[in-house]
Amino acid sequence: MFNRYFVDNVSKQIVFVCATISLLILFLIVIFILKEGFPAFTNIGLAKFLFGTEWSLKEEEFSILPLIIGSILATLGTVVMATPLSIACAVFLSEVAPRRISSLLRQAIEVLAGIPSVVYGLVGMIMLVPIIRQLGGSGYSLLAGIVVLTIMVLPTMVTITEDSLRAVPVSYKEAALALGATQWQAIWMVLLPAARSGITAAFILGMARAIGETMAVYMVIGNAFAIPRTLLDPSRTLTSHIVGQILESAAGSLHLSALFAVGIVLVVFILVFNSIAFLIRRKTL
Repeated sequence: MFNRYFVDNVSKQIVFVCATISLLILFLIVIFILKEGFPAFTNIGLAKFLFGTEWSLKEEEFSILPLIIGSILATLGTVVMATPLSIACAVFLSEVAPRRISSLLRQAIEVLAGIPSVVYGLVGMIMLVPIIRQLGGSGYSLLAGIVVLTIMVLPTMVTITEDSLRAVPVSYKEAALALGATQWQAIWMVLLPAARSGITAAFILGMARAIGETMAVYMVIGNAFAIPRTLLDPSRTLTSHIVGQILESAAGSLHLSALFAVGIVLVVFILVFNSIAFLIRRKTL
C-alpha cells in the first residue's frame, strides 16, 4: 500500500514538473519575442507598421500591410479549397467506405500529415509551378501557395471532421433512416448539422495551420513585397517574409526588431484562431 501511494505521488509530481517546464518555456519564448519586437512598434509606430506598404532597409522604413493581406488571402483561399474536400473525405471515411479501406486511407492521411513542409514545397516547385505558368506569369504565385497549403492542411481538417462525424450518436442516423431518409439525406440533413461545431473547429484550425506555414509557401509563392491583384500574381506572407529577411538583419538593428514584430503579429493571428477553435470544441463536449 505504501509503495503504491509513493509511486502515485511521485508520478503526479513528475507530471506537474513536466507541465510547468513546458509552460515556462512557452512563456519565455513569448516574452523574448515581445522584448525584441516592441522597439519596432515604438520607433516606427503601430499604425504605420501595420498599415504602411513600404519595407526598405536603406531608408529604415518597415511596414507589413502587403504581408498581412498576402497571409489573409492565402489562408482564406486555402480554407475555401480545403473545407469541401475535407468534409467529403471525412464523410467517405466515416460513412461510406468499408472498414478496411477506411483504415488504409486513414493511415495514408496520417503519412501525409508527417511529410516535412519542404518536401511539399519542392513538389510544388517541380510539378505545380509549371502548370500554373501556363495560365500566365512566372507560376510562382498566390495560387501556387494556396494549392500547396490546401494539400498540407487537408490531413488535419479531415481528421478533426471525421472525429466529429463519428462522435454523433448512431441513433441520429438510425432515426433518420427509420423515417424514410436515404443514406445521403441522413448524412446531409442530420449528421453534418450535428457535427457542425467540430467542422467549424477544423475550419479554424486549418486557418491557423495555413497562416503559420513557412517553407512550402516560401518556395512557391514568389515572395514579392506587394499586394496581389490576382491569384496569378506573386505575393508574400508573414512567415515567408521572416525567412527571407532574417539572414540580412544585423543584431540590435531596427530591421531585426521589425522582423520580431512581424512574429508578434503572426503569434496574435494564430492565438486568436486556436482560441476560437478551443472554445468551439469545448462547447461540443
